[in-house]
Amino acid sequence: MTKEKNVKIIPLGGMGEIGKNMYVVEYGGEIVIVDAGVKFPDEELRGVDYIIPDYSYLVKNAGRVKGLFITHGHEDHIGGVPFLLKQLNVPVYAGGLAMGFIRNKLEEHGLLREAELHDITEDSLIELGELQVSFFRTTHSIPDSFGVVIHTPQGNVVHTGDFKFDLTPAGPEQDLSKIAKVGQDGVLCLLSDSTNSEIPGFSVSEKKIGQNILNVVRKQSGRIIVALFASNVFRLQQVIQASVACGRKVAYTGRSMERAIGIGLELGYIDAPKGTFIDPNEISAYKNSELTILCTGSQGEPFAALSRIAEGKHRHIHIEEGDTIIFSSSPIPGNVLSVNRIVNKLMKAGADVIDNKLYDIHTSGHGGQEELKLMLKLLKPKFLVPIHGEYRMQKMHQTLALDCFVPEDNIFILDNGQVLNVSKEKAYQAGRVPARSVYVDGHGIGDVGTSLLGERKQLADSGILSILLFKEGEEIIRKPQIISRGFVYLRESSSFMGEIETRAAALVDQHPADDIERKLSSAISDFIYKKLKRSPIVVTKVIDVTRG
Repeated sequence: MTKEKNVKIIPLGGMGEIGKNMYVVEYGGEIVIVDAGVKFPDEELRGVDYIIPDYSYLVKNAGRVKGLFITHGHEDHIGGVPFLLKQLNVPVYAGGLAMGFIRNKLEEHGLLREAELHDITEDSLIELGELQVSFFRTTHSIPDSFGVVIHTPQGNVVHTGDFKFDLTPAGPEQDLSKIAKVGQDGVLCLLSDSTNSEIPGFSVSEKKIGQNILNVVRKQSGRIIVALFASNVFRLQQVIQASVACGRKVAYTGRSMERAIGIGLELGYIDAPKGTFIDPNEISAYKNSELTILCTGSQGEPFAALSRIAEGKHRHIHIEEGDTIIFSSSPIPGNVLSVNRIVNKLMKAGADVIDNKLYDIHTSGHGGQEELKLMLKLLKPKFLVPIHGEYRMQKMHQTLALDCFVPEDNIFILDNGQVLNVSKEKAYQAGRVPARSVYVDGHGIGDVGTSLLGERKQLADSGILSILLFKEGEEIIRKPQIISRGFVYLRESSSFMGEIETRAAALVDQHPADDIERKLSSAISDFIYKKLKRSPIVVTKVIDVTRG
């Protein structure tokens, strides 16, 4: 008798963190991937553009990977698609808006022609051999958001995607009856969004937010500049509708904003009368009371449009007295200081600032505690894996599941890379696969490690000191030349720099030229720390000027 195979569930990202969501479901000879996101770095990761999951397990098992299934079009779910496809040309399945964003990304990376892309709807059923994949519509802060059902011989594995239960949404409603039907058919294991597990009750409906935005726009007599996530297409449409109702033209700026509005118009998620949109260079032709400007930069990103406006560096838009800046977003943890800096600059330039603390002009796309409980009640899973959240959020999700009578032994809080073996009878952790964070820096992927980041931090904190030595043959022919950047202010530290030069010259006399670089760097580093308690990077270079 052949032993029946287990299902393996392997998170490669999204566990104990917000971002770089990627989940692997494996059965027999087949692997499916749900989402391929990025995480944005904090200020400690200097120079890093994105953080992506480690794809090495997938690359090693490339012949078994049958498809990448996208729940929705946010960056923490699709931002890694180009980086994955550079290593593994797997078929990609996504809803309309997410696919629009993905096509745009792949075109920028020169990958669109080779990519195998498949549009899906809530009625799609993908046959993969022993596995099947189907979908159910959810409500989130972006159109075309889906839960994913992976049908295996052991039972159904369900990934909720990001969701809330909005009974008056801005777009299509969630399919409650289909979600309930999935639960009636049986859910072996549920992977469910934990982001707002600490927030009591239900999230605020998008309909209420839309009405509040209209009320705020009506009250303004000057220009309105709205900062928000470009991918929040529902909110873009609400601001555009409010502006049209109040007789305002709409300009938009920021690369991702231009892309999102273009794709939203193409797919019909953004609708506005002809003549609503104007180019930023046409702003001066209209009265301030006739203008709304949409821009990126709601998280204080230094190179986004709002930051350039606040700094007075935007080509077309400069803050004037009477301008109103509306933040239709909430700061992501870690971005609060950056957002506050931008707000201070905007107010100093003469603008009024309105955010969610003053009016309900933003709501989360993630369900609160009662919505997470409702999903558990509808799907009735045997096993639960809380995903998409920091550890405390996953633990709170566990508490909510216990309230819904999911046995504690059936709830698994995993780390990235941990393997969960699941069968009809039991589930248990069984080893792990590589799941480190991989840093993307410009065109380099994975070539930035902890030691390099440590050097960047050291440079930023303490600067660099270069000691140049010149030799002819085996003899050092002149005194050391000291160059400092970001270490001390040279005009006020000439005596200390002289001490370094004297000490370096003495060490040069004590050691042969071929042995001096490492010893001199070490000795001068120790001397500087004893004197100033600073640790600049000290680099010694011997330059051979022998004429040949």
